[in-house]
Amino acid sequence: MSKKTVSTDAAPAAIGAYSQAVIAGETVYISGQIPLDPASMEVVGDDFSQQAHQVFKNLTAVAGAANGRLQDAVKLTVYLTDLGDFAELNKIMAEYVPMPYPARAAVQVAALPKDVKIEIDAVLYLP
Repeated sequence: MSKKTVSTDAAPAAIGAYSQAVIAGETVYISGQIPLDPASMEVVGDDFSQQAHQVFKNLTAVAGAANGRLQDAVKLTVYLTDLGDFAELNKIMAEYVPMPYPARAAVQVAALPKDVKIEIDAVLYLP
């Protein structure tokens, strides 16, 4: 099985030694997205809601560059600096990811890059 990297200007450029996504067979592994504006590479908003919307926009852009959609997600991993934002996460996620929902884990972490409130990575299945 070969692997192919995915890159798009519609999502933030990688800020480290990683690819925006990697396609391996029928599976797409999207690297963790934080709420950066792709054009300015600046953090979007100060509140959780603004940041979460931007993260889902970034995930959508990378999924599209891999010829997929967020509804193709089979697994999301969500990193939050405050689990108190969990209910808001569920509301916002439902706007971007339709039922049936993918498997998901949500964990609270001490800190995230650029002091953002949320990061999400995704695995898509594209048969």
